[in-house]
Amino acid sequence: MEKRRIALITGGSKGIGAAIAAALARDGFDIWLNYRSDHESASRVAAEVEKEGTSCLLLPFDVADGEAVKSALTPLLENDTPYAVVNNAGYAKDTIMAMMNEREWKGVLSVALDGFFFVTRLVLVNMLRKRQGRIVNIVSTSGQSGMPGQTNYSAAKAGLIGATKALAAEVAKRNILVNAVSPGFIETDMTHDLPKDRILPMIPLGRLGKPADVADVVSFLVSDKAAYITGQIIAVNGGTYM
Repeated sequence: MEKRRIALITGGSKGIGAAIAAALARDGFDIWLNYRSDHESASRVAAEVEKEGTSCLLLPFDVADGEAVKSALTPLLENDTPYAVVNNAGYAKDTIMAMMNEREWKGVLSVALDGFFFVTRLVLVNMLRKRQGRIVNIVSTSGQSGMPGQTNYSAAKAGLIGATKALAAEVAKRNILVNAVSPGFIETDMTHDLPKDRILPMIPLGRLGKPADVADVVSFLVSDKAAYITGQIIAVNGGTYM
């Protein structure tokens, strides 16, 4: 029997990451689910994944900690290589630039950019050897248009957009495709307390997106249907930024 493909998803214990895990499990992927510390939520995601008849390996580590990434992934990569890596880990710490402290700046950039670097670099060595793979980075409308009060988050996501394009050009000849999905306002913990009366008029479709809206695009990008797409930033934002 042919071995199932593996998808490694970072920041997968809730919201968009959890939806991506469920979608890729339905597609037949075994899941390596990274999260930092919310064991309860991660266990719920694992149960959802296993309902689809695929396996879910829980990997609690901080993507911004290079040694922790290496300790968790190196032993696994000796025997298996994920076909897909979805760099979803990230968080926002919103405040205006004049009030922002160094920890708020560096913390947001470190999870998004260092996390992408540490995780992707390790898996990429195996992907290059196998001459196949898909890397999908979850970015944000903030990284495309800029958002007041999110200089750190916008910088992190814009950096990830640049990294997506550069890496796509580097590895295309080895049949490794690298793309980004750029969500707008999605119903998650991150948008829970935002003033809906001010946000909805900014969205031509008139509603917040659902995590599944993002997950479906990731599902497409790691499928055989997306075999001629690389270096692209695909917006899932209801028309907020065009």
